[in-house]
Amino acid sequence: MAEKIGVYFDESAIGPYLNVEDLAENVRNRWGGNCPVIETSPILAGEEGRAMIESAIEAGTIDGVLVCGSSPRVDWQFFDFGPAIPVERVNLREQCGMCFPEGEDEELKTLMAIDYINMGMIKLQKTLVPEPEQIETVRTVLVVGGGWTGLHAALHAAGGGADVVLLEKSDQLGGKARTMYKTVPLAPPYTQAHPTGIEDLIARVQAEPRIEVVTGAEMQALEGAPGAYTAKFTNGTEKAVGAVILATGWVPQDGKALAPLGYGSVPGVVTTAEFEAMMKDGQLKAKRVAFVLNTAKALPRDLYQPACAPEPAEGEPAGEEAEEPAFKDMESARHLPYASAVNSVVALKQAGYVRELDANAQAYIIYEDMMVQGIHERFYKAAQDDPGVMLTKGYVARVEPGEGGSVLLTVKNTLLGQDFELAADLVVLPTGMVPTTAKDPVMNFVYRQGPAFPDLDLFDGFCDSNYICFPYETRRTGVYAAGAVRQPMLMDNAEEDAAGAALKAIQCIESANRGVAVHPRSGDLTYPKFNFVRCTQCKRCTEECPFGALDDDEKGTPKPNPTRCRRCGTCMGACPERVISFDNYSVDQIGSAIKAIKVPDNMETDGPRILILACENDAYPALDMAAMRGKSWSPYARILPVRCLGSVNAIWVADAMSKGVDGVMMLGCKYGDDYQCHFVKGSEICNRRKENIAETLNRLGVEPDRVEQYQVAIDEYDKVPGMIEEFMAMILEKGPNPFKGY
Repeated sequence: MAEKIGVYFDESAIGPYLNVEDLAENVRNRWGGNCPVIETSPILAGEEGRAMIESAIEAGTIDGVLVCGSSPRVDWQFFDFGPAIPVERVNLREQCGMCFPEGEDEELKTLMAIDYINMGMIKLQKTLVPEPEQIETVRTVLVVGGGWTGLHAALHAAGGGADVVLLEKSDQLGGKARTMYKTVPLAPPYTQAHPTGIEDLIARVQAEPRIEVVTGAEMQALEGAPGAYTAKFTNGTEKAVGAVILATGWVPQDGKALAPLGYGSVPGVVTTAEFEAMMKDGQLKAKRVAFVLNTAKALPRDLYQPACAPEPAEGEPAGEEAEEPAFKDMESARHLPYASAVNSVVALKQAGYVRELDANAQAYIIYEDMMVQGIHERFYKAAQDDPGVMLTKGYVARVEPGEGGSVLLTVKNTLLGQDFELAADLVVLPTGMVPTTAKDPVMNFVYRQGPAFPDLDLFDGFCDSNYICFPYETRRTGVYAAGAVRQPMLMDNAEEDAAGAALKAIQCIESANRGVAVHPRSGDLTYPKFNFVRCTQCKRCTEECPFGALDDDEKGTPKPNPTRCRRCGTCMGACPERVISFDNYSVDQIGSAIKAIKVPDNMETDGPRILILACENDAYPALDMAAMRGKSWSPYARILPVRCLGSVNAIWVADAMSKGVDGVMMLGCKYGDDYQCHFVKGSEICNRRKENIAETLNRLGVEPDRVEQYQVAIDEYDKVPGMIEEFMAMILEKGPNPFKGY
């Protein structure tokens, strides 16, 4: 806990907006006994400024640093003086000076600055020097899946200095790549399909001394935590591992999703997976082959009764011109759109197979959307230049048996505006890529939360933690997904995925070895501490943790696993007894900072006060960016960053309202199906807790909508000031908090 605080003002950052000397004098008058050093610097974020702070630390004059200047998101490494010296940043530039609206009384700006300084002082006084949890880590990476992705991941992990155990459930390595005839181009000039090279890749893995290959076995159980897992295989083997790369790939979707286009009923209708096998086995004889893409969008009404499409209103066109139908069986259909980009390029590749076998053969690709990414545009152009490959936009309205064993397609809404019929020897329909995690636990975690990855229905089974910010991560810290188990992809992207996941796995082991968080609070030395004497075994912390960091014993007492923890604080926000805290982030610390805000008794003469609890990941940077782009907001708002809205404890809201704060605004990430929360469930959990807060406020006679949650993405900085003004207008209309003045 900092007892001798050095307060430093950066004139270069806040001089254009605030009177630095007046603020320094205010600190001397208010906090002088706690602050042996109060200094201003022309450029604090420079060598002279740093030397000034370091000299006071080395002399033992101060044991904590309060920097009053720019946002903590700026120069954060510059103001790092080691784990023994806590540092608090007071954002007086972006969120006080820059955002102050023109025409307002300058005295309000000074009051804002003083509140922020007082809040910073309280936070620093309530900050403990973290003591990291030290464990003995195992520098071994387990790779589950011996296909294209898993083989590359094993090589990358071994190349990074780790020992590797490669687990493959079949009796041989290679996975799907072994069954493929060729791959889409992976090397210049990117115009021709070529052999996969899987045999050479397998040979490289088998020759690598750091890689131990285990075949014919699956994961029976994974227990423990990052850095110190125990993996048990179905062959009776146990391995100590530090991190896991999941590369178990995909399986073809159930063909019943393609039944409306003749699959299973019309001879000559096959899937891309089946077509690839025919070519690999030398059984392909067809000379006219039609490839149909985007079936999930193109299936017409007259093939089946839609499950949820409304009946056309009077005067509305019917048939194929009416609203597009939905699948009756969405469970079967849902993976098709996810594979669109993959299937587009695969169709180009397989059309090339037809031409390779016979120079007089013809291939037809009928698409609603041709989705070709990156360098594969060259492959697409090469197919366009082939006179034997015809590409046309349109949708297939009917598939039925034709004359002489052919398959007859009716194609409508083409690019030329003309419908036509096409007779083909084979019709190839796209294969939906279903990740192996969709219906199989795969990892078999020995966690309180169960053996499988949680909430995979949000991603239709694909294994991911935050699809925007953290590729490779899963909801289980220390387990990293790569390849088609993470999202549909081709072999080139899977190879890149393997490298990324391998680096993440090694980083995880190294971080666990030092007792720090891996992500997203990389390098955080803290972890949740529990006062078990007051714990009531309510299990809310274990149930609400998004990452399975907490197990519990038979009585329900939490059993922390520090290396699984991502330091979001959701457990702290969940605890009704407030027995969970972090060394530098606690219920008492934030509650005390809220109480440091000076709330005037008279709202009409001195204005209202609103507290904004801003998520440090999206909302807080959005506020910074808004200010830097000339946006302003009410000078009556006070912003306090929180790790995640999931960490917000109801007592903070109670403290604010009992102090007379007129409204509490919670700014956090988007939640729901399109969630963007760095901690997955934080914003959603906060929204649920808000209902309980509303009940409490009602009992106290305070309007529940004085406490509101807003969703904001990091790139919506232009909208944030409007959200604040909207909330402030509502508060002004309601009038003062009934508790004001008590």
